[in-house]
Amino acid sequence: MRHREIERPGIARRGARMLRRLRAALGIDWYSFEDKVVLITGGSRGLGLALARTLGRAGARVVILARDPDELARAREDLRSRGVHITSHVCDVRDRAQVDTVLRTVTEELGGIDVLINNAGTLVVGPVETMTLEDFEDSLRTNLMGALYTTMAVLPQMRKRGEGRIVNISSLGGKIAAPHLLPYTAGKFALTGLSRGLRAELLKDNIVVTTVCPGLLRTGSPYNAFFKGRHRDEFTWFLLADSLPLLSMSARRAARKILWATRLGRAEVTLGVLAKIGAVLNGVLPGFGADLHAIVNAYLPEPDGIGTRRARGRDSQTRLSSSFLTILSQRAARDLNQLHESGQLGTARSSDLPGGASKSGAGQSGAGQSGMSQSGTDQSGTGQSGAGSEKQRGSSSTPKKPTR
Repeated sequence: MRHREIERPGIARRGARMLRRLRAALGIDWYSFEDKVVLITGGSRGLGLALARTLGRAGARVVILARDPDELARAREDLRSRGVHITSHVCDVRDRAQVDTVLRTVTEELGGIDVLINNAGTLVVGPVETMTLEDFEDSLRTNLMGALYTTMAVLPQMRKRGEGRIVNISSLGGKIAAPHLLPYTAGKFALTGLSRGLRAELLKDNIVVTTVCPGLLRTGSPYNAFFKGRHRDEFTWFLLADSLPLLSMSARRAARKILWATRLGRAEVTLGVLAKIGAVLNGVLPGFGADLHAIVNAYLPEPDGIGTRRARGRDSQTRLSSSFLTILSQRAARDLNQLHESGQLGTARSSDLPGGASKSGAGQSGAGQSGMSQSGTDQSGTGQSGAGSEKQRGSSSTPKKPTR
């Protein structure tokens, strides 16, 4: 035993030296966020907000983009109260002109963008029978093209500077095609491919691209996602899976792991033990994985209910989705700026829903009309579709000290 204990440090030191040599050969060094300008798309809530908080503690100058000016204002005040040097801008990443304008403004004001985190995304849940071409197009515009627009905008300055970091937040859904998430998986598969290809081509310029594929995260995002068909049933199963500790990871822990992978310049990181197991099994036994998903699909809600129309998660609640079983997601939603109006976490009533939709409980069999939003969703910033490129300035001087 003593002999082994003596040997381990030596093995660890040799391993560390080999890793340093390999990283030096690839031109990848330990990366410090101190005084770096880090731009986060979809940064006003959820994982984006958790990343902004963590980066602020690391000494970064954080810039967050989102479409909803009210969400941005709340996020900015939250970050300033924590001592984060924060600037925010209204921007719809699906609009290339807006992206170019905002990134040009950020570069002029802060001297350049050192790290780009493409976190903006959109999620629609339901059977394929309820999906439209517009759902797929919106997913590709947000999950893929939004990341491509920002990446192409920052590449010239990163090349000129001879250094840069790009982090693309994809998903386990960008590796495994899960049922009832087809537009989302199409967009995330495309983003994963883009990110891996960029990694290979940009490393020669000392621009390190990291692909992040999280499993289920407790960010509260289901409340702002869109659901179709039997939207209450869809929301309930999705939120339950999103809430269980053994199946999901907290946003704060995910943010720490993402920043750690970025510091190390890792090519790809999958978050969550079950997500890692699923990715490995799907790679080794793809046929088995496909058959397993077909079995799971047989137990998911039918494509009736509200059909192809969309309902927000917060307008699709049931007694089960509002119970103690989802308490972790409820806390995450409040903490991460997903919900801000009083009573939004209660079971939805007909008077709570746009258009006076009727409520059918967890065992919804079809009717249950709910007001449908036609704009983009989730981490693309939520809010007015095609919001203008007006700027919301954050703290550009010494930030307020944290109160706790």
